[in-house]
Amino acid sequence: MPNANAPIWYDEMPTPIGCLRLVADAQGVREIWFETGRHKKTPDPSWIRAAEPLAAVRRQLDEYFAGDRQCFDLRLHPVGTPFQLEVWHELGRIPYGVTISYADLARRIGQPLAVRAVGAANGRNPLPIVLPCHRVIGSDGSLTGFGGGLPTKRFLLSMEDRVAHGDLFAMP
Repeated sequence: MPNANAPIWYDEMPTPIGCLRLVADAQGVREIWFETGRHKKTPDPSWIRAAEPLAAVRRQLDEYFAGDRQCFDLRLHPVGTPFQLEVWHELGRIPYGVTISYADLARRIGQPLAVRAVGAANGRNPLPIVLPCHRVIGSDGSLTGFGGGLPTKRFLLSMEDRVAHGDLFAMP
């Protein structure tokens, strides 16, 4: 059982897609929030604003946006249902620069008929970018919902495509 009195830290960082709010506890990174988008949040008053507990997250996200990091090596502590955790774990296995469909994701977790439930869990992913829900697209190849907005999803996919194909100087 988690300790209700355990500290939760948060900090903010500027990125090419806007300010991100990072949230962690002693067990790992809990959440990454977009400044804009569908799920705007504010920190709980009991949380502590502190840069140091989130330094590794900030460094790895900076490396990702610079095109120098394709895999994250962080202790993660997302909070969700067992089904959500299963979907989020599978998100972390989608390779950099690769997209899959919601149906593919449902098949990967052994529940091919749960496409809508997988979509809902994907939409509640508390660790976007690190658990790359932006790499999940419609079966027809279309970009579908994303907590940070479709322009952000488009930017992330374009950036990854350029890095994966060695075209760092092309504009998204």
